[in-house]
Parts: sequence; structure tokens; C-alpha cells
Amino acid sequence: MISPASPTSITSARPIRRRWLAGDGWISLASVATVLGLWWVASHAGWVSPLFLPTPEAVLKAFVDIVVNGYKGVPLLFHIWESLYRLGVALVLAVLIAVPLGMACGAFDKLRAVVEPLIEFYRPLPPLAYYTLLVIWLGIENASKIALLFLAAFAPLFIAAVAGVQRVPRDRILGSQSLGANRWQIFRYVIFPSVLPDLFTGLRTAIGFAYTTLVAAEMVAAVSGIGWMVLDASKFLRSDVIFVGIFIMGGIAVALDWLLRWVMRSHLTWVGRE
Repeated sequence: MISPASPTSITSARPIRRRWLAGDGWISLASVATVLGLWWVASHAGWVSPLFLPTPEAVLKAFVDIVVNGYKGVPLLFHIWESLYRLGVALVLAVLIAVPLGMACGAFDKLRAVVEPLIEFYRPLPPLAYYTLLVIWLGIENASKIALLFLAAFAPLFIAAVAGVQRVPRDRILGSQSLGANRWQIFRYVIFPSVLPDLFTGLRTAIGFAYTTLVAAEMVAAVSGIGWMVLDASKFLRSDVIFVGIFIMGGIAVALDWLLRWVMRSHLTWVGRE
């Protein structure tokens, strides 16, 4: 017996259904299928040497082998855990420091004049340019990698927080003051909710920067992690393992971005309705 669908489930399913009916989902699937099809044809037709472009079947076989036996005797989940641990610790530290500091700089011009030049100086630098210093100061273990990821994620979050505070409409704050709100209430109920969309956008950007930096860090000095696995496989021309690592990294990045967008859609329902 089929139970009747609740009004809530029907309402939540409608946007997804409309999007698919509009053809966006099918277009995305067709795009991915086209790329996979070209890969299959190119690898089987011998357009490119298998040494550089393995077949999809070879990549799938390598993936299954790594899942079952691990890579170099180390389980695949351990490599994924090591990468996500470094990324997670760095992002938490960046959020805890960059967001309050950025919001304070957005509210107080003199504080921003002190901090902003330092951020603007190191922000355009390639992370690997100062990574060697971090390795000298903190060693080749996780501390230097987490510090590198922290610096990569810090600047986007800081800039997003500053811009978010500066974009809060003045009349909104004045209206709250006219209703008798104190400073804490204005921050809690006016400024912080108004800044949240910018913070989530900054967090998505920060994750992207930190993720690309993570791979570079693991390729320079590491003995574990997905980035290290790809680098180690390249030494032995194991293109199939390299493809496995790339697909795993891409899948994790897509999953993290999808999670953030889901949180924005489900918890920041006022965004775009002002």
C-alpha cells in the first residue's frame, strides 16, 4: 500500500522535478557522458598510449584493488582521512579567527587599516612560495601542512566577512536602534544574519583554495594522503592510480561544495528574497 505523500515532501520535491523537466539535469548528465564516452573511445582506439591514458576499465580495476588492498599496504580510507583531517583542522581554525577578525575590521576602519595590508600582501603569494619556511619552522609533519592550509583559507574568509559587514544597509541598523535594540541585539539579529550569505560564499571559496593547496602540500612533503598517493603513483607511471586519485579528490570537492550549498538553501532561506 502506498502511503500518501505529505504536503511538505510534495513541496520540497517540486523544485527538483521542475529543474529536471526544464532539462538542466539531462544536459549535465549528457555532458559527463560525452566526456566519458570520448575517454573510452580514445583509450580503446589507441589514440593515446595506455601509459598516459588508461582505459576506464583499468581505472575501475585499480580503484577496486586500492579499496580492497589499500595503496602500498595502507588502506584508502586512511589516506582520505589524513587529507580531510588536515583540511578540517585548518578550516575550523580559519573560521574561528578570520570571521570574527573580518567582522571587527568591517565595523572599525582603524582596525582594518592595521590588518588589511598584511592580508593583501600575502594573499596573492603562491602558497608553495612560503611553504618551505613553514616546513623549516614547523617540520614536515601535519603542523606545517595545517598552517599552510590555514593561510590559504584565511584570506577569502576575512575578505568575505569585511565585505559582508560593510554591505549591511545602514537603515536596517538605524531601524533596530529606533526600536530600542542594544549593540548585542543589533549584532545578533541584524548584522550577523545579513553577513551569513557572504560568509558561506567566502567559505566555499576558502575550501577551494585550501583543497588545491592541500594537494600541493602533500605532493611536496608527506607520506600519506590522496595527494601523496597521486605523486607516488606518478613515479612509477601508474596512470590508472593517478586517475583514481583525481576522481577521489574531485568527488570529495564536489561533495563538500554540495553540502555547503544544501546548508545555504535549507538554513539561509532569506537569501535572494530581500
